[in-house]
Amino acid sequence: MVNASKLLYKHASMKNITAVTAIACAGLVVTQSSSINQFIRRRFATYFGRGDDPQEDNPTSTDDQTTVHHIINNLTKSDHKRKSSPALNATFIKQLTWLFKILIPHWKSREMVLLALHSFALICRSFISIYVAGLEGRVVKCIVQKRFRTFLINISKWLAVAIPATFVNSAIRYMENKLGLAFRDRLVHHSYNAYFHNQTYYRVSNLDSRLTNADECLTEDIRQFCSSIAHLYSQLTKPVLDVILMTLALFRLAIQQRGYSYIGLIAPPSLAYTVVYCTARLLRRVSPKFGKLTAHEAQLRGNLRYVHSRLITNSEEIAFYSGHKVEHNLLYQSYQALAKHLEFIFRKRLWYVMLEQFLMKYCWSATGMVMIALPVLLNRDEDVNTQSSEVVSERTQTLTTARHLLASTADAFERIMSSLKEITELAGYTSRVHEMLMVFKDIGEGHYVRKTVSSMNDDNDELQNEGLDTNERGIVTESQDFTIQLNNVAVITPNRDVIVPSLTLQITDGMHLLITGPNGCGKSSLFRILSGLWPIFKGEMKKPPVSSLFYIPQRPYMSLGTLRDQIIYPDSKSDMIAKGISDTDLERILDIVCLNYVVQREGGWDAINDWSDVLSGGEKQRVGTARLFYHMPKFALLDECTSAVSIDVEGKIYQAAKDKGIVLLTISHRPSLWKYHTHVLQFDGEGSWRLEELNTEVRLSLKDEKEKLESQLAGVPLMQKRLLELCSLLGEDSVLINNEDNSYQD
Repeated sequence: MVNASKLLYKHASMKNITAVTAIACAGLVVTQSSSINQFIRRRFATYFGRGDDPQEDNPTSTDDQTTVHHIINNLTKSDHKRKSSPALNATFIKQLTWLFKILIPHWKSREMVLLALHSFALICRSFISIYVAGLEGRVVKCIVQKRFRTFLINISKWLAVAIPATFVNSAIRYMENKLGLAFRDRLVHHSYNAYFHNQTYYRVSNLDSRLTNADECLTEDIRQFCSSIAHLYSQLTKPVLDVILMTLALFRLAIQQRGYSYIGLIAPPSLAYTVVYCTARLLRRVSPKFGKLTAHEAQLRGNLRYVHSRLITNSEEIAFYSGHKVEHNLLYQSYQALAKHLEFIFRKRLWYVMLEQFLMKYCWSATGMVMIALPVLLNRDEDVNTQSSEVVSERTQTLTTARHLLASTADAFERIMSSLKEITELAGYTSRVHEMLMVFKDIGEGHYVRKTVSSMNDDNDELQNEGLDTNERGIVTESQDFTIQLNNVAVITPNRDVIVPSLTLQITDGMHLLITGPNGCGKSSLFRILSGLWPIFKGEMKKPPVSSLFYIPQRPYMSLGTLRDQIIYPDSKSDMIAKGISDTDLERILDIVCLNYVVQREGGWDAINDWSDVLSGGEKQRVGTARLFYHMPKFALLDECTSAVSIDVEGKIYQAAKDKGIVLLTISHRPSLWKYHTHVLQFDGEGSWRLEELNTEVRLSLKDEKEKLESQLAGVPLMQKRLLELCSLLGEDSVLINNEDNSYQD
């Protein structure tokens, strides 16, 4: 046994461990052998299939493709099916390098300091492990030599070193969490800036279709990515440090020993080479595509959250329609899609982890025992019966120390190889986050990718025939004279539907425009173009700065905050003070819109409520118009913004806006608003339009005549029907009907 300990740590030292290290690295990148590949494909494809869809293992799933199931499939469909799967490749390295420039912008950044402290803690932990291994050997030596006093001293050292060891272990976890949070702070800050730049938050869901769940990407994907990369740094750095430092420690033990055979030196590393090589080849071949599976799992989680948010947002409409059964099925199908995918992942991991543990735990342990036995069995230089007690105790110390170091080194190798699976999962998160930021960047630069229905090719042909190229953009400039000019501008929706092929008009100071027409004719679309929400694909548009335009929809948005925040939105209280506006000025504004009673009713300007529920429909519309008088823009875009307001209050609001010099662009069908406008823009719903001066008296007289004729002609069909019945009873013809028939024949 004594000679065995000597031979073991003479040959199972740096030479063996270094060989194992080099072999493990070589095994991960070695080219694939056709014979091994064919064997693995035939024997392990059944258990470790590389498929990425749970339906591959469930052939009956295509039999119950209900309508709801098709909806779920369409919601979860994305571009990743046409792209390469996320994996450890050049694309992943390129994406991760680009993201690292965001996470660590410079060497003096806070993240770099945390990374250095984390690395220092990992190095300290490795040195402590080496010291503990040596201390354990000295304790065993004291026991063998029966030195009680030395034993107590070493036990005291053991307990003393436990204090810094436990602190370092806790510090490693703390620094890992701290580093992940710092990465998340940096990435969230960058993502939010891109998300709110150039109205990307609106355009990503209305003008572009590459991101189906931007909220999921901004929250869950970023969290998973940052946590994964911080954990993986610890998971890889610590084992690599252990391998290097403990190999050096084993080398120091080895150089103190002597006497070995040449075969005993060659056999252990050769065996290690073969085992590690085969393990790496086999695990690499049978490993499922964890990166793609993780990315698809994140997408399904986002879809489930999206269906939940739709239900909450539209709960009132769903309740009115009693659509709970449809929504219940849709929600349950979303969950089932996620559950089936998770079950698919668990099934893949079951067999993969089983093989991984069998190879790296039991096969490697058996290989280690064989490596230990070979130097002993092949050594012929020393006689095991000629050793003194001092040599026995030293060999026992060496045996205990080296056993601890060798076990830690083997564990480090196992963690390195196990980390390959986590790297593929990180590749999935990296792909999702990188894609999100790339989409934000494209949208911020005005590049949009929109998926349309299958008939989109025909629509594009029609657009090309009309001379419209949706891949080009019109010209948008800022007018210096605060006028709005549209010259041959095409009104086209994000789905590339042409509403108005060509629109030309000019709006100057003192010109108040009333916009009318049927639903879907382009009234609100014109406002979206003027506000810059939609791009123009044809023509030229000159408009004042966006700050000179203020849009008020039919359903005003109520923000979170105080009553004051609702009036001054989107300004804050500090912005209001900087403009020199006080609460007294706000009370005057509320007096214009007949809403000053709300301040007392709700408890003052600093009252906080859910204003969407507290205020009625008419009150919310008056809050929207109050914002108009607070911001005092040059142009007001009013989209049915007073439909729930009484006519007298509505007239007071419009007259006050005209008196303050605000140019009105109004979408409304109320005749009571005609007198506040000078021109009317009429859309016919078929692409044509007409702009003319608005003569209120003439238009009202024409409307009265129209209503009178409609009331008179309403009974004509009934009288004609009765006349035919009388002619049938009398057996006579009607002169009026005969004259009408003759006129039709002529």
